[in-house]
Amino acid sequence: MFHEITDQELQTRKRRRIIAVVAVLVLAVAIGGGALLVRRAQREQCAAALHDTILNSAKQCCAIEGSYPKSLKHLEEDYGLTINHNDYIVSYEYFAGNIMPSVVVTPR
Repeated sequence: MFHEITDQELQTRKRRRIIAVVAVLVLAVAIGGGALLVRRAQREQCAAALHDTILNSAKQCCAIEGSYPKSLKHLEEDYGLTINHNDYIVSYEYFAGNIMPSVVVTPR
């Protein structure tokens, strides 16, 4: 009742193992790539939300004080705006008190 394993069966098993390992690696790369794309999209959405928040704070300042703030520091100190400067580069350009400032938010 002893079943001898032939060379052909050994090659078939080896081939199946290789296919399984390659399939697992392909799946791992696909999941990792998908996670990277999702993270990048999330950072872009957060940057857009931060941009809108800065403009809304500037509008609120203009409504209360009668002019747009000259700097982000004013919004951060007096209006409670918090910006994670480690994750985002924020460009705030003030032109005049009655013209809305230009705001550009870029993820690092």
